[in-house]
Amino acid sequence: MGSGMRRSVTDLTAAATALLLLLCFGVDGVVSDASDHRYKTGDHVPLYVNKVGPFHNPSETYRYFDLPFCTPEHVTEKREALGEVLNGDRLVDAPYKLDFRVDHESEVLCKKRLTREEVSKFRSAVTKDYYFQMYYDDLPLWGFIGKVDKEGKDLGEYKYYLYKRFHFDVLYNNDRVIEIVVHTDPNMLLDVTEDRDIEAEFLYSVKWKETATPFEKRMEKYSQTSSLPHHLEIHWFSIINSCVTVLLLTGFLATILMRVLKNDFVKYTHDEESAEDQEESGWKYIHGDVFRFPKNKSLLAASLGSGTQLFTLTVFIFILALVGVFYPYNRGALFTALVIIYALTSGIAGYAATSFYCQLEGTNWVRNLLLTGCLFCGPLFLTFCFLNTVAIVYSATAALPFGTIVVIVLIWTLVTSPLLVLGGIAGKNSKAEFQAPCRTAKYPREIPPLPWYRQTIPQMIMAGFLPFSAIYIELYYIFASVWGHRIYTIYSILFIVFIILLIVTAFITVALTYFQLAAEDHEWWWRSFLCGGSTGLFVYGYCLYYYHARSDMSGFMQTSFFFGYMACICYGFFLMLGMVGFRAALLFVRHIYRSIKCE
Repeated sequence: MGSGMRRSVTDLTAAATALLLLLCFGVDGVVSDASDHRYKTGDHVPLYVNKVGPFHNPSETYRYFDLPFCTPEHVTEKREALGEVLNGDRLVDAPYKLDFRVDHESEVLCKKRLTREEVSKFRSAVTKDYYFQMYYDDLPLWGFIGKVDKEGKDLGEYKYYLYKRFHFDVLYNNDRVIEIVVHTDPNMLLDVTEDRDIEAEFLYSVKWKETATPFEKRMEKYSQTSSLPHHLEIHWFSIINSCVTVLLLTGFLATILMRVLKNDFVKYTHDEESAEDQEESGWKYIHGDVFRFPKNKSLLAASLGSGTQLFTLTVFIFILALVGVFYPYNRGALFTALVIIYALTSGIAGYAATSFYCQLEGTNWVRNLLLTGCLFCGPLFLTFCFLNTVAIVYSATAALPFGTIVVIVLIWTLVTSPLLVLGGIAGKNSKAEFQAPCRTAKYPREIPPLPWYRQTIPQMIMAGFLPFSAIYIELYYIFASVWGHRIYTIYSILFIVFIILLIVTAFITVALTYFQLAAEDHEWWWRSFLCGGSTGLFVYGYCLYYYHARSDMSGFMQTSFFFGYMACICYGFFLMLGMVGFRAALLFVRHIYRSIKCE
């Protein structure tokens, strides 16, 4: 019956995986109307308007036609993939006609009478530096909808203007579109300072020019900004800073630990007889307690399982980034990859958690599996529910449609959960033993009084500071990309920084674990996990600094999105690095106690 159940779970998982790929990629059949991006003179080239929003609040975006722009007779929405919807994209057909290699000079888009309410809405948007985003043949273009004239005037005398004319410069190579740029005409402005009805005429012009740039390189211009020499110098300074930190830390730890451990091994190996007459002290004398299983072992196992899954997810995302999947403005690719890989790696979390839980002689592995499934997804789901409600109240594009929420629930139900159960069953049946080099005493040894700096919180502060110092320079660029409009494409440097982060986290956790054991404090299990993950708390602290000192974000929606989702990201960081720190400490503790004679 057990094999039959496993077979049915396997069949269900295979079917669910196929459904996952269909849901994520099958929502939209083609990327654009002309999937091969080849056109003849006069052919229709797809132009979509996407969204508008305050420039400094990247999460606060609205549908393009939420503002009273010229609206086409039939507004046709583009069907989008899951990742695009999660990214807040809501593409609809634009009223502009930019047929291939057809120039226009002062073409009238529309004439309309703006009511007082519409003028007020435009003025509010101009005040908040609203920008628009469009896609032309899958090439992004953006611009501001208006400007504020502040020169030599008090706040009450500011003038607010709306741009009436847009000019599109389009570059082509043979039968392909290579580049598009939109310009605003500073001489054709509509004064929206006062609340009054206005007769407005909106125009646009199009100019086509030939270029020698090949189609394959048309996206390179968007990634060049992050590869400029002065940016690269800062990135390499970050790498050198991190490497120096690693070398100093590694050298210090290697020297100290090897000398101290060598002396310890000599002392504990050759002075067995005389040691019996002396007062016992040092890490060797707690060998009967060091492998005593910790309290809340189900929670620890679940944390390790979730951390292992998030680590695997991060590695796969880096692999995809390094092979060029996440090129700039590949709409929703990162979100799609995150959803798919997280769903498909849930089996790793189930296996890692349940196998370790059974090694710790846990009996209720089903409850442990449920805890593993909810440990990261639970807080993420609650945060999403709150933030999605905020987005719905604001009528922002960040609010997910009901259909998308159903898709995500189906993925969690039909893919993530079966794989988690399958991994849990495999972990339970692995029959792995803990392999403690020393027998555990019947009664726990009393921990001597410790100074304040050896308590958990001071140790976490010490453990988190060094890894954070190795990544904080690169953090600014990541934040400016995720929570701003900067483009980040130097994934190779980011991967190097990630490797350095793992090394520093492992070494600092091992060092603090040794000093803890040397002070005869044998409760190292949770301490090593908390010390390893404490970098996530430092990153969240950096969020406070970035929000107030390095960004111009404002408003309840943007603030809640920033701190809400960064809390989830930092929590994931905490679980992942906590797992790394614990695994490193476990290897170290096993090694040193295997090297001495334990009674």
